[in-house]
Amino acid sequence: MTFWDHLDELRKALFRSVILFLVLMVVIFLNKTLVFEKIIFAPADSDFIIFRLLKNFSEPFKLDLINIELSSQFFTHISVSATLALIFAVPFILHQLWTFIKPGLYEKERRAINISFAFAAVLFFLGVLVGYFFVFPLTVRFLGTYQVSELVENQISLKSYISMFTRLILIMGLVFEMPALVLILSRIKILSKRVMKRYRKHAFVSLVIIAAIITPSGDAFTLFVVSAPLYLLYEFSVLICRDFD
Repeated sequence: MTFWDHLDELRKALFRSVILFLVLMVVIFLNKTLVFEKIIFAPADSDFIIFRLLKNFSEPFKLDLINIELSSQFFTHISVSATLALIFAVPFILHQLWTFIKPGLYEKERRAINISFAFAAVLFFLGVLVGYFFVFPLTVRFLGTYQVSELVENQISLKSYISMFTRLILIMGLVFEMPALVLILSRIKILSKRVMKRYRKHAFVSLVIIAAIITPSGDAFTLFVVSAPLYLLYEFSVLICRDFD
C-alpha cells in the first residue's frame, strides 16, 4: 500500500470511531435521568453500595449539590454525555487502531500485541469500575463531609462534583493500562521481570509522585486512594512480565 492508501485506511478507522462516539453520545444524552440520578449522583449518598458494605465504619451522609451558573447544567449534560460516550467507545477505538497497525507487523508481533489490545480494553473498564465503585465514592465521602469548623457549611457545586467524577473515572481507566503496556514491552523483549523487581522501590516512589500529579485535589486521602491501586497494578505487572535472555 502507498502512503496515501495508509492515510485513507486511517481516515476510515477514525470516521467509524467518530460515528460510534456520536451515536453513543446521543443515546446517553437522551437518557438524562438514568445517567445522572441513578449513576453519577449515586455515590453522593450513603445508600451507595460501597457505603452499605462499610456501614459499620461510616456515618450516614448525603451531599446536596448546587448550581451557581446559568448555563452550567446544560453544558454539564453535554460534557458528561461526551465523556461517557468516549469511555464506552474505547474497545471499538482500540480495535480500529489495531486493524490499522496490524498489517505493518510481523506474525509474531501480531500475536503478542493482539492479546495485549484485548487485555487493554478489559483493564480500562476494570479501572473505570474501580474508580466508580471505590476511589470516587471514598474521595467524595471524605472531601464532601470534611469541615475545618462546624461554622462552615459545605455547599458542593455541580461543576466541582462532575469535574471530580470525570477526571477520577478517566484517570483510573488510563492507569489500569499499566499491565497491558508491561505485557507488550515484555513480549517484544524491552522490559523484563528481573528489571521490574530490581527497581520496585524506585517504582513505588515514582507511582506516588504520579498519583500526586494526576489526583484532582491535593489532599493526602485522595493521594492514598489513587496510589494504592497503582502500586497493586505494578505488582500485578511484575507477575505477568517475563524474563528473557
